[in-house]
Amino acid sequence: MAGHKILVIDDSKVIRVRVKEMLPQGNFNVIEAKDGQEGLKFIIKERPNLIMLDFLLPKVTGWEVFQKIQSQTQLKKIPLVLMSGRKEEVTDKIPEPFEKHFFAFLEKPFEKKELTAAIKSAFDLAKKRPSEQMEVPAAGGGSGDIQALEAQVKKMQGEIAALKKQMAQLVTIVKQKLK
Repeated sequence: MAGHKILVIDDSKVIRVRVKEMLPQGNFNVIEAKDGQEGLKFIIKERPNLIMLDFLLPKVTGWEVFQKIQSQTQLKKIPLVLMSGRKEEVTDKIPEPFEKHFFAFLEKPFEKKELTAAIKSAFDLAKKRPSEQMEVPAAGGGSGDIQALEAQVKKMQGEIAALKKQMAQLVTIVKQKLK
């Protein structure tokens, strides 16, 4: 993990320093952001290898930063550790299990062992996240499905043509009866 950039977005200087001190020396470039607004700027500018995001932040909340990350394909590929001292604040917005949202959760306060496990989990989850191209076929856009849809459309077009013909015949019959 030598040379990896870790962005720690937390309004608590103590937490930012604690994360920095718990990481192996020399292996990481830790970038610190004191609020969500600054954090978003660093995410775009620095393209970190890992984001550690406090959920309760001033200016732009952790929830808003999370939503921004999730809305952009390139950003949601970045491994994410969401941190909070109040887990219920997170679960109010994001239902558990957090793994299905492809991020690790770290409850504050934490020890080095918990930090290390959360970082490892975040990297593992990021690898499991389906890419955007893979999600489309999984949602039903495979070539077999396209052919089936095209066949259905062709069949429906034939039925519509037959209905139009029947309607024209009915109109003719009604007009004759009205004369």
